[in-house]
Amino acid sequence: MLRLGRREFEPHEPVIMAIVNRTPDSFYDQGATFRDEPALARVEQAVAEGAAIIDIGGVKAGPGEEVTAEEEARRTVGFVAEVRRRFPDVVISVDTWRHEVGEAVCEAGADLLNDAWGGVDPKLAEVAARYGVGLVCTHAGGAQPRTRPHRVAYDDVMADILRVTLSLAERAVELGVPRESVLIDPGHDFNKNTRHSLEATRRLDEMVRTGWPVLVSLSNKDFVGETLDKPVKERVLGTLATTAVSAWLGAQVYRVHEVAETRQVLDMVASIAGHRPPAVARRGLA
Repeated sequence: MLRLGRREFEPHEPVIMAIVNRTPDSFYDQGATFRDEPALARVEQAVAEGAAIIDIGGVKAGPGEEVTAEEEARRTVGFVAEVRRRFPDVVISVDTWRHEVGEAVCEAGADLLNDAWGGVDPKLAEVAARYGVGLVCTHAGGAQPRTRPHRVAYDDVMADILRVTLSLAERAVELGVPRESVLIDPGHDFNKNTRHSLEATRRLDEMVRTGWPVLVSLSNKDFVGETLDKPVKERVLGTLATTAVSAWLGAQVYRVHEVAETRQVLDMVASIAGHRPPAVARRGLA
């Protein structure tokens, strides 16, 4: 059972985490939700389309203008409080690697800290433990925040993913983070080339077999773009194909831009797997 905030999710229940970037330079939407009004509209739409988690980020993952912890907090803390007020039952996640920001957003009502940079600030897990919130433990291959991979190599990329994420997850539990609120993430594109990310997807069942719930952040990423030779705005179909494969292999949480499309893919895979009945089943019965 995965428990986040007020919500509980069964082991075979696919969960959508909708991305809401509070940045002026995000790689996909180029700052479309930087201001409060469009960001709140995005939350409302995502929840209506089936997102159970809203993931709020104040710094884009890639290189760019420096964003201090103070500025990151300014972009996220008040927004977290407002989302908490308007949507009391939604799970609020914050994408941050900094413990100072983690502390501030937990005070404002966050339920989950999405540590996409793999424990580069070990105090972030301590914050999650202190507030009793969830934690995403990600494989970033030892990269520093906001850096791109350069000639990175692994003897066995999945072995390294398992070694790092399981170590981070066990440490989090030892610190006091509720075991049922810890997720592991292979970290597609994070200190990985395209072949690494494809292999991580192909072998995702190895992560699932550990028993920890697996989160995948696939949406419109570079490994999809390079695989199909498509620019950012033409990666939706590749993303959805990767989502279907990940769902079949047992991933549970999906961090996405396109919520409605992802919901259909996940529902279809769940029905094929026998975990969800068809919404309507009339054919051949009349």
